[in-house]
Order: sequence, then structure tokens, then C-alpha cells
Amino acid sequence: MGDLVPIAVYAPLYFHLLLMVIILTWLHSFQVTISNPSNLYSKQISGGILVAFIIIYMGARPISGHYFGDMGTYSEVYRHYAHHDVINYTQDIGFEWFMRLCADNISVNAFFFLCAFIYIFPLYILSRKLFEEYWYYSFLILIGSFSFWAYGTNGIRNGLATSLTLLAFAYTDRKTIMVILMIIAISFHKSVLIPIAAYGLTLFYKDTKYIFIFWLLCIPVSLLIGDTFQSFLGNVGIDDSRSNYLTAGNINNDDFSSTGFRWDFLCYSGIAAFSGWYFIFRRNFNDALYKHLLNVYLIANGFWILIIRANFSNRFAYLSWFMMGIIVLYPLLKQQFFLKQHRVVCNTILFYYIFTYLLNAVL
Repeated sequence: MGDLVPIAVYAPLYFHLLLMVIILTWLHSFQVTISNPSNLYSKQISGGILVAFIIIYMGARPISGHYFGDMGTYSEVYRHYAHHDVINYTQDIGFEWFMRLCADNISVNAFFFLCAFIYIFPLYILSRKLFEEYWYYSFLILIGSFSFWAYGTNGIRNGLATSLTLLAFAYTDRKTIMVILMIIAISFHKSVLIPIAAYGLTLFYKDTKYIFIFWLLCIPVSLLIGDTFQSFLGNVGIDDSRSNYLTAGNINNDDFSSTGFRWDFLCYSGIAAFSGWYFIFRRNFNDALYKHLLNVYLIANGFWILIIRANFSNRFAYLSWFMMGIIVLYPLLKQQFFLKQHRVVCNTILFYYIFTYLLNAVL
């Protein structure tokens, strides 16, 4: 792929192509109902092609630290492992073992392809497990999420960990698989302890109403004493690199990582919160798994709101954002709410993706 597509347009081309796919899906929703056999058949075929294309396109990208951020650092460390150099890299031991194993057996390009597969394929498995014949719509909204591309090409460890975590949340019927996936995810990037801890907490406390109130209260608390939380967490229980995310300035001058109270990020996070409130409290959607996932999202996102001024705020926001697509679309793929539900589903995906497209491809 890197030989066919100029590296400067590699990421923008992804966003343009995905916009075309979403628009075509949206236009098709005006022609058939979502449960129409011809629609379901076409979505299985087009969905399979989409999964394969995204894995190949992301996995076969050229190696570049300039265009793909931390990819350059990963490739440098990988080459040291391949030459059996001694590196004291112990932040996330599972990912280190994974990288060492790969370095002894495959090229660095194959390594990044494997990372893309592990990042993307769980989203396909998750979508099939939760939504069966409607999996295409779930997968589409997940790969259209604001941070999807960035965490597949830049924050790779975090991306792998969150994909495995999201897949783990779907295995409520097979606890052993769930626990194994969670352990692997934590070993790849310890930050996912936040959503996983939230998942454990909400096994015992399940009152969505009060968890929603907690999320709302986090906003004024952060406005009033958010610096206190940021300073405290920056000095206890966090390794140096992640402590810097909380306490250092914006060392890379990244617009999406800038400090301050991020009202733009908060509004984006509110999309999932509002969706959950609407379907549960206004439309009486009673689904135990959905309520559990929403509770996890609200707690993890509430934690981010409390430290919203932190450097690289988006990295903490991502610990809830990786769930947003599922939170927004889940009820619409599980229960009939509207007469023209297919159109509503595709409207939702389109409007959800517009934010991603504007910030990543236009602005």
C-alpha cells in the first residue's frame, strides 16, 4: 500500500474513502429496510471487504515517525530487539514480550501488519457477537470513531489494549475468556485498568441514574478543583511517562492534546452520555449489557473530566471514547424504536462520523 499511495495523503485518503462508504450506506438506507434479506446479504459481502481492506490499508502503511507519530519509535525499538540489544523497556510487559517474540521471527513491516490485525479484527468479532447479522453497522461506526485511526497508527499499544478490552466486555457469557482478554489488555497498556476497574465496580453498583449524576457532577467539580485532582494523580501511583501526561505542558504543541478545559472534547463525550440517557430513561430500553457498558463509559469518562486540563488530555479521554460507537448505536441495532429505523441507524453513523471527518480531514 505504501508504494501505491503517497505517504503525505495516506491518512487523509482513509478518511475520504470512509466518508464515501458511509454516504453510500446512508443512501442505501432510503431504498430498503434494515432487515431486508437483500440488505443483509449485501452488508455481509461489503462488510467482509471493508474489514479486509482496513486491515491491509492500515497494516501495510509505510513506516514513518513524521506521519504516524510513535510508529517511528516502535520501529526503532523493534530493530534493537531484532539485533538482540539490551533495552530496559518494562512499562507494559505483555507488549514487550509480544514485540520481542515478533522481532525474533518476522520483519518490522510484518509486525505492524500484525498489530493492525490485532487492533481491527477484535472489533469485527465484537460486532458479530453483539449484533449478529447487523454487525456491519457496528463495525462501521467503530472504524469511523474520532480516535480510531490515531490509535491504530500512533498510540499502537493503547489501541491494541482498548480493542482487547472492548472485546472482553462482550464475553459476559464466558468469564474465562473475558478475564484472559482483560489480563492481556492490561499487560499491553496499563491505562486500561481505568475502564476495567470501572467494569468491576459496576458489577456491584448498577444504578445508572446515580452513575449518570456522578458524570454530571464531575463537570462543575473539575471546573472548581480539577487542578487538585491532576496534581494528586500526577504524584501517586503513576509511572513517570504517564505522570507527564498529567503534569507537564503540551511538549509537542499538539492541538488535540492541548491543556485547558476542553469544552470541545466534553461536548463530543456528551454524545454517548446523551444517547444512553435518551434510550434508557426516555425510551425505556432495558438491556442489562447496554446499561453495564454505559455505566463503565460514564465512570471512565467522568475520571477524564476530573483531569481534563491534563497534558495529552485526549489520551485519557480515549479510555472511554473507544466505547462511544457501541454506546451510541447499540440500542438501534437491538430494538425497533422508529418506523424508518434503517434510515435512523445510518443517519446516526453519518452524523457521528462528520465530527471525525471535520477534525481529521478538513480542519
